[in-house]
Amino acid sequence: MITIVVPCFDEAQRLDDTAFTAAAAAHPTWSFLFVDDGSTDSTLEMLDRLCEQRPRQFDVLALPSNQGKGEAVRQGLGAALASEADIVGFIDADLSTPVREVDTLLEALGRDDRLHAAIGARVRRLGAEIERSPVRHITGRVYATAAALALGVGVYDTQCGAKVFRDTPALRRALAQPFQERWAFDVELLSRLTANDGWDSVVEVPLHSWHGRAGSKLGLVAAIMAGLELIRIAGRHRARGRGRGDQNCSPWG
Repeated sequence: MITIVVPCFDEAQRLDDTAFTAAAAAHPTWSFLFVDDGSTDSTLEMLDRLCEQRPRQFDVLALPSNQGKGEAVRQGLGAALASEADIVGFIDADLSTPVREVDTLLEALGRDDRLHAAIGARVRRLGAEIERSPVRHITGRVYATAAALALGVGVYDTQCGAKVFRDTPALRRALAQPFQERWAFDVELLSRLTANDGWDSVVEVPLHSWHGRAGSKLGLVAAIMAGLELIRIAGRHRARGRGRGDQNCSPWG
């Protein structure tokens, strides 16, 4: 069983219920778990109506207060695993990554049983429709470079909101405790996931299509906070590597 988690916070104006309904119809073996992260608008009511349309494929997990995207994703993935899903993943509620790209990730994951995760990468290249504003593209590349240094590996895009995972002990360990960081949770998740099994268990998959949406909640303050969080993640990741005697885990060389 495949369950896709969709974290939602004040998404009433951006969530395309028609697109999700069409995706569910096209993938009858999938289920979608919408995690409402304490929305202050009509998001939860909208999600409840959506679930009434396809109760076998749509479900809602309502958090009592806003806890951040990372915690919404963590609790959603945990709930999906508890429901005995074999493969779990998450995508953004605004569908900046189209649902069809989940198929691309699943295909990559299915090609090698040793893989634990397939993560989307927004690589601007000929033949792909990767639409980001110039400013966001530049700031995104700066952040991605910093994240790669923090993790000590040449990962291209840690922040793409499209990732799928096998149900493995490594994933369950990674989700067992709340993330210590709010904005850089993707990086922290990858750090935890590869703590014992290494980066050979993760594959990056260039997306065919990604479209930046208006109304992003990531501002200047959040970007600064995310940068500070990367420094803390780097320290923990490096310490974990020393604990294993793995010198390659140092983010600085």
